[in-house]
Amino acid sequence: MVNRKIQPLLTPIDNIDFIEPLVYDITKEVKLFFMKEVPNETCRIDLYFDAGNIRSEKGIPSFVNALLLSGTKELTATQISNQIDALGGFLDSGLSAENAVFSLYCLRENVLKLMQFIVHSMDNVMFHEGEVAELLADKKQSFLTNMEKVSYICQREFQQKLFNSSEIYSKVANESYYENVTQHELKKFFHDHYQNGLTKVVVVGDLAQDEIDDLIDTVGKWAKIGETTFERTIKNLPGVFHIDKPNAVQTAIRVGKILFNKKHEDYNDFLVLNTIFGDYFGSRLMANIREDKGYTYGIGSMVAEYNNIGYFLIATEVGKEVKEATITEIQNEINRLKTELVEPEELALVKNYLLGQLLKSADGPYSMTDLFLSAEAQGLDLEFYNKAIHDLNAITPERIKELAVKYLNWDEMSVVSAG
Repeated sequence: MVNRKIQPLLTPIDNIDFIEPLVYDITKEVKLFFMKEVPNETCRIDLYFDAGNIRSEKGIPSFVNALLLSGTKELTATQISNQIDALGGFLDSGLSAENAVFSLYCLRENVLKLMQFIVHSMDNVMFHEGEVAELLADKKQSFLTNMEKVSYICQREFQQKLFNSSEIYSKVANESYYENVTQHELKKFFHDHYQNGLTKVVVVGDLAQDEIDDLIDTVGKWAKIGETTFERTIKNLPGVFHIDKPNAVQTAIRVGKILFNKKHEDYNDFLVLNTIFGDYFGSRLMANIREDKGYTYGIGSMVAEYNNIGYFLIATEVGKEVKEATITEIQNEINRLKTELVEPEELALVKNYLLGQLLKSADGPYSMTDLFLSAEAQGLDLEFYNKAIHDLNAITPERIKELAVKYLNWDEMSVVSAG
């Protein structure tokens, strides 16, 4: 029997034995990644399309993504939904700047029936005028509601300043997006970026080889021809910018700059710096601006990634009377990292926290597949994470200070507030 009064031994972690998914060629460029090691009857299929927001104007990618199963000549959206429910399927879709993802969750026994039905329903989508009008009305109302929120206004302005040198990455929605959208525009985008835009398929589930072959036959016709390309160099516009929102009680703040993604040699070490600074509940930003000053309920920093670039972001909302004080304290915490060495105890705590988060992220086939996808999106494999463990174990206070000096230059930041 385990003696609960004795603390278990701490075991150092130097690597994780990852399970790599199998890889099938749908075409030379389009792959299917298959994680078979699932100890139950559940299954997930992800379809990735070159249909992100950067691929069209006027919000067309968002509208098409929301209307994929809006009805055919024979079936309404409700009937399609009911048939999927009857087979135990659950659908999810996501849209980012660079791609669109359509996901199916179901039991293994129904996966082929569901995929064949979904593909047929998408291939024959009509974009009925009534469905389109209803969607546009809903999205317009959501947009007008969001435009009353300082967080939304601030994020819009920050996106324009962060991706300042790129017209397609910096564009934001406006009210005109929800007017004069034609059926022809929707159908053309669907044809170009879904029916000819499949870039990747992910299968998690204990499927047989013939089932994988059938899935490839079902969705392979959508495979994109040629490589998918994205901008490689984007520059933010440094400076301080404020959007006035009369009568707002809160002020939203966004601070950041274009940085790098997993492919960069400093990525792993910068993640440690970022965690100390603002990426967990015990971070310096939280300790100072929430716990000590009481300016906010929450503040944090993060590193976000695209295919060829990344960016660094600090985000919070505070009372309008403490906006300037909050920005000053953010600068103070950056200057601390640039001028003082992190104490060994704090660094050890963050190292253990990050190792624990990585272990948690690798727990089970679904989580491990998501880890793989995060690396694969930038041409890496699961060994990236074992290198991350090595880099984490090796990092020193001196290295953190060096990175802070190198990358956290306030004059290079885009500082945006709204309130």
